[in-house]
Amino acid sequence: MVTSEELLSLIKASRSVRGYDENFWLSREDLLPLIEAARFCPSGANRQPLKYALVYEQAQVKQVRPLLHWAMALKELHLPHPGMQPTAMIVICQDLRVQAGIKACDKDVGICAQTIMLMAKAQGLGGCMIATFTQADLSRVLNLEEHLKPLLVLALGKPQEKIVLTEVKDGKTDYYRDQDDVHYVPKRALEDLIVQG
Repeated sequence: MVTSEELLSLIKASRSVRGYDENFWLSREDLLPLIEAARFCPSGANRQPLKYALVYEQAQVKQVRPLLHWAMALKELHLPHPGMQPTAMIVICQDLRVQAGIKACDKDVGICAQTIMLMAKAQGLGGCMIATFTQADLSRVLNLEEHLKPLLVLALGKPQEKIVLTEVKDGKTDYYRDQDDVHYVPKRALEDLIVQG
């Protein structure tokens, strides 16, 4: 059984990674345990409308990479850096035959995406959730059927960067990088999150 301390440590370590070892390619077999974890996630009314496109073949990965827009708070850096792209992706799709309303499965997407990211970190991988892409272009490249609507891309690979959690100062929550390309992620203090009744 995982202790609460171990779980908290895993959550803290599971950051958005924007730099990967491009020599470390993931396979279908590497991705299946991540989907297995998502399979057991809660789902509104237990409809389970999410399906997963696995992108791991090198040619297809290279087609998808340019469609994704990264680190919108650091646009000037053009992340990931050259030679540090992800080597696999999981595209979370909504099966419109199961559930037509997009808003209805927003929570399902978040729950499953975070579960996949935690499972990936437990396996020594890193990832980044990306929602900025053109659905039509991604559907075309992945040859998705019409009833499958891509909602979120999970970029995956072997992490190749340093990420540091820090405290929010002066109310500023934007992530940033220093001159050594270390990525800092400010988090609000615990006492600032508690609503007093």
